[in-house]
Amino acid sequence: MASSSFISTQQYHSSCKFSSTLTAFNCSCFSRFPSFFPPKHTLRLVRVGDRVVGETSTTTRDGKPSKNLSFSITQKLSKNGSRRLGSGNETLVKKSVEDLVNLEVEERNGKRVQRDKNVRNSSGSANGMKTGSGISNIKSISDNSSLKVSGGSRNGEKVKEKSMRKQVVEEKDKLSKGSNEIPFRANLDMCSKMGDFMGAIKLYEWTQREGIKLGQYHYAVIMYLCSSAALGVIQPAKSGRGNRTLSSLALSEVGSYENPITLGEQHDNKENIVQSTNILEDEDLKRYALEKGFEIYEKMRAENIPMNEATLTSVARMAMSVGDGDMAFDIVKQMKPLGLNPRLRSYGPALSTFCNKGEIDKAFSVEKHMLEHGVYPEEPELAVLLRVSINASNAEKVYYLLHKLRTSVRQVSTSTADLITTWFKSKDATRVGKAKLDKVKIREAIENGGGGWHGLGWLGRGKWNVSSTNVGKDGMCKACGEKLITIDLDPIETENFAESVAAIATKREKNSSFQKFQKWLEHYGPFEAVIDAANVGLFMERNFTPSRVNLIANGIRQKLSSKKWPLIVLHNRRITGRKMNEAVNRTLIEKWKNGNALYATPTGSNDDWYWLYAAIKFKCLLVTNDEMRDHTFQLLGNDFFPRWKERHQVRFSFSATGPVFHMPPPCSVVIQESEKGHWHVPIASEHSYEEDREWLCITRGKSHLHMTRQEDPLKIKEPPNQKIKSEPNKQGQSQMAT
Repeated sequence: MASSSFISTQQYHSSCKFSSTLTAFNCSCFSRFPSFFPPKHTLRLVRVGDRVVGETSTTTRDGKPSKNLSFSITQKLSKNGSRRLGSGNETLVKKSVEDLVNLEVEERNGKRVQRDKNVRNSSGSANGMKTGSGISNIKSISDNSSLKVSGGSRNGEKVKEKSMRKQVVEEKDKLSKGSNEIPFRANLDMCSKMGDFMGAIKLYEWTQREGIKLGQYHYAVIMYLCSSAALGVIQPAKSGRGNRTLSSLALSEVGSYENPITLGEQHDNKENIVQSTNILEDEDLKRYALEKGFEIYEKMRAENIPMNEATLTSVARMAMSVGDGDMAFDIVKQMKPLGLNPRLRSYGPALSTFCNKGEIDKAFSVEKHMLEHGVYPEEPELAVLLRVSINASNAEKVYYLLHKLRTSVRQVSTSTADLITTWFKSKDATRVGKAKLDKVKIREAIENGGGGWHGLGWLGRGKWNVSSTNVGKDGMCKACGEKLITIDLDPIETENFAESVAAIATKREKNSSFQKFQKWLEHYGPFEAVIDAANVGLFMERNFTPSRVNLIANGIRQKLSSKKWPLIVLHNRRITGRKMNEAVNRTLIEKWKNGNALYATPTGSNDDWYWLYAAIKFKCLLVTNDEMRDHTFQLLGNDFFPRWKERHQVRFSFSATGPVFHMPPPCSVVIQESEKGHWHVPIASEHSYEEDREWLCITRGKSHLHMTRQEDPLKIKEPPNQKIKSEPNKQGQSQMAT
């Protein structure tokens, strides 16, 4: 059974302390969790614009009101924009979710009645209506039968009410049978979209009263909202921002407003997080969410509801809310035996909890488990590991993480750059390093590693100097004058990359269009440059401008050794039409064709595949300002792509004197470690050109290395009197807070 593999909450040892108003659970499944009397909530639905808003007033045990929590439930309105009780204009008030179902059915039926009335008024008679007898036959509200309605208004109202009650029963029956045409699923999805924890709990409690059985999806949504509320930060589950939702790493940090980190998107200040989330400051409400979350989890286990990765991750997040990293990690360990593949977000709660507590060994055991199961940490995960390593004065782990950042991140965010600066300015960084090392061995390690790093440990002695600088067009650091290197691309990797692009394009393009392009390249190639003509012709323009393409083509042509025309890839719709028949535009197009430099992609094709493949195949320059981040390029899923783009993409702009080309950087934009032990760290930039990119230049005042072959450079020795810190130092925390 699925439940047998899970950790019982009865085995959970929580060391957290709650307020004196709390009491112990009587339920055995919560014997190890503190409890309290849930706040008294009264739900009031109020129409605001085109939706109904519920206001929940909370009252503590001593009768004092606490902060209100509002939530929204989608509610269709009648044509006049309002609903009334009786004959008055008072605001509609409902006290339970059951009334929402009634309201939905009533609204639906009301529209049908109104529609029938409109038909009768417009045509003078309705289907089946008999005049002169004082009795009319109208189509019933029910879809399955018809009713005779007296001409008297009272009898008509009674029949209408009876029909509505019948419809409510039918809706409840549909709900219990799992019908998709019910308001429950829509309201639950709205709670998920709005981050509405209390609304989801009201819905859940209603299903329990009605004896309605929920499925795996329903539980996953409710558990997510419970875990978010328990952590004190609720972000809508369907936010549409980035590739990943707000992670547990972010949630743990936002609670204290220190170093907020989101997965999929880095933020340099807390305001960006707060604007996209709901911050809960009501501690009673957080505890209530924790209680309900574990209560629902135990119910799922008791009823053998299949668990998925999302639900278990929510349980791990609840464990994180009470600071139990061991439980959060144990939950992840249970996934594989249940046939579930843990994801990066699954490890967030355990990793964040261990790092926040300074438990460095446990934190790296989480990272080890990730790698063993094919899950690779990204910058947010590496950043929290870096922070705990710095606080623990563990120079070996810091060195290890710098190289992890070098391989998987390459250019770091400003918040990670601040952490790196904090380390190199610390006394711990000053004390570690080898003053005597075999220089020949260092050069061999750099050569074997492909250049840009040696991986033999800290070199040199003394205080580190950290400065912010740029790298010149010659690849020289403007701060220290050291020449940064260019890491060559693997020819085999390049060939495989070209084949993967061709395979995807061939599958997606129609009528063998891409194979025809490949044959055309074999006949007219090779080319030294390829131009994304649509990107160039629409740059800073509302309409496609061929003259812009011609300027860029002529400009890049002068930079090529062969002076041959670059390949201009353009969709055929760009070279047809009334504007393209103008003399000046037609002359340019004919000139490109005569030079065998223009390839017009056919109707229905995606020209992105064409210019990308040509640039990869010929290992040539690609002129475009397209950052290549959309779904087309995400299909490649290849770590080789950003490295290739860095070495081949030419960005452009225009000045008063003509086109300006921003050539590929003269060095690889990646963390570099020199044979002198110096470091250069590039900082991620969204819009600036490479010459404007900020770098950290990190050098050592005393970096003289004496040749010797007797010391093992892989081992980092700590000074004999140095003590490893078990708790984060206050100075480091204040420096790292952003």
